Amino acid sequence: MADPLIRVQNLHKTYDTESKPVEVLRGVELQVDAGESLGLIGSSGSGKSTFLHILGTLDEPNQGQVQVGDKNLFELGEEDRSRYRNETIGFVFQFHHLLPMLTCLENAFLPGMIGGRSKKELKEKAESLLEQVGLSHRLSHRPAELSGGEQQRVAIARALMMDPKILLADEPTGNLDSRTGEEVADLLMSLRQKNGMTLIVATHNEQLSTRFGRRVLMKDGRVSPLP
Repeated sequence: MADPLIRVQNLHKTYDTESKPVEVLRGVELQVDAGESLGLIGSSGSGKSTFLHILGTLDEPNQGQVQVGDKNLFELGEEDRSRYRNETIGFVFQFHHLLPMLTCLENAFLPGMIGGRSKKELKEKAESLLEQVGLSHRLSHRPAELSGGEQQRVAIARALMMDPKILLADEPTGNLDSRTGEEVADLLMSLRQKNGMTLIVATHNEQLSTRFGRRVLMKDGRVSPLP
């Protein structure tokens, strides 16, 4: 049996506030296999976003380890961690965070510019990705000219720009109506299967949560299995 791609051990995260420290993660333990689709279920404030941010090295734990393959992420230096994040992780957030002055095409290939790839190569890749998400007719449009669902599709294309092994999605349908949310969920699952990615989606949407190969519950800063 193959080793898991992701191993999380004894993960703790506490934020200092003016009144008192807030303990968000309290010893999270989790393993995720390569190519798996995992639903991280929990109410607002349960720690889902914090956990995803740590998995993606956007935040650091106070204690514990996150190992992906042979890399212990928080033993890497900042430069190596940034390179790892850009090359290995794709992010999709509840709010798309597109740059309003850029076109769909430019927003999609932005991670590749950061990664130092040639503009010609990036343009071709971004065009292909936007076609995959159904937006080949919107390449030159800016975010303000798109619907919420279309903006999220651009964000998904952007997240796939560097061919990530792992796609992390934080409430990706939370800002959409139910029909558009279903379409975005269908797209994520289809792209995961096509590209062989590991997909971890944080959501409080019970209907969306049934779409994943495995579900876990985040409650009181810990993770437990769900049927």
